[in-house]
Formats: sequence, structure tokens, C-alpha cells
Amino acid sequence: MVDFHVLPETLERYRRELFELKKRYPIIKAEMQRTAEEGDFSENAGYQAAKRELRRVNSRMTILEDRITQAIVIDGGPSDGSIGIGSTVVLHNGQEKLFRIVGPLDVNLLFGQISYRSPLGAALMGKRTGDEVQVNNVTWKIIRVGADR
Repeated sequence: MVDFHVLPETLERYRRELFELKKRYPIIKAEMQRTAEEGDFSENAGYQAAKRELRRVNSRMTILEDRITQAIVIDGGPSDGSIGIGSTVVLHNGQEKLFRIVGPLDVNLLFGQISYRSPLGAALMGKRTGDEVQVNNVTWKIIRVGADR
């Protein structure tokens, strides 16, 4: 099952990409029709290329429309001080590290964005400042929990 928890900026990126693809679609379709007039489809490289591109764009638009309509926007975590999707968390295991709990589509380890389904993310769900979690024989102490970005 696909998880559509996304950050607001991810939803906006999907919308922009869909907008751009919808602008390109008629251009690609016109190119396909133009190259179709050049003769035999089986040996018409321009037609075949345009047809592949049209399929690719159509497929991507379908995926984006699905993600946009099913999106569950993460806008901060729980307000009760517990860790949830959207929370920012400062952890300590010898040094302090900042993480943000996100859905699988927004994982970016370079920016400390971890999925709530990852081993660490799953262990943190519902925990609070002062709690400890152990993942892969590493103990993490929760120093601070925030609902901000």
C-alpha cells in the first residue's frame, strides 16, 4: 500500500510538475501526429520516440494526479508533545542529531528526514522528551520534540 503522507512543499512540487506536463502533452501529441504523416510507423523513429514520450508523460501525469488527490499533508507533528509524523526531534547518542519524521515519499537522509516506517522512525512514534529508544543496538535519548519545521 502506498503512503501519501507528504510535506506541503512536496505537494506543491507535484502540482507544478503536473502543470508543466499538461502544457507539454499537447505539444508531444502534435509531434506524434506530425511524424505519423511521414509514413510507415514501424520504421518511423520520430513517431516511435514521440509515442514513447507521450506514454511516459501520460503515465507520470496519472501518478501525480493520484498522489495529489490522495495526499495527506504533514503540517507539523502532534501538539501534545509526543512524536508523530511531521515532528522534529533532537536525539542524542554521543552527539546530538536533528531528525524530522516524514512519510516515505519525503525521505531525505541528507536533510535528516526519516520515514515513520523506518526502524528509528517507528521506534520514535508516540515517544516524548526524555524517553529512550533502542534501534540496532544503539540507544537514542530524546532531547527535544517539536512540531515545527
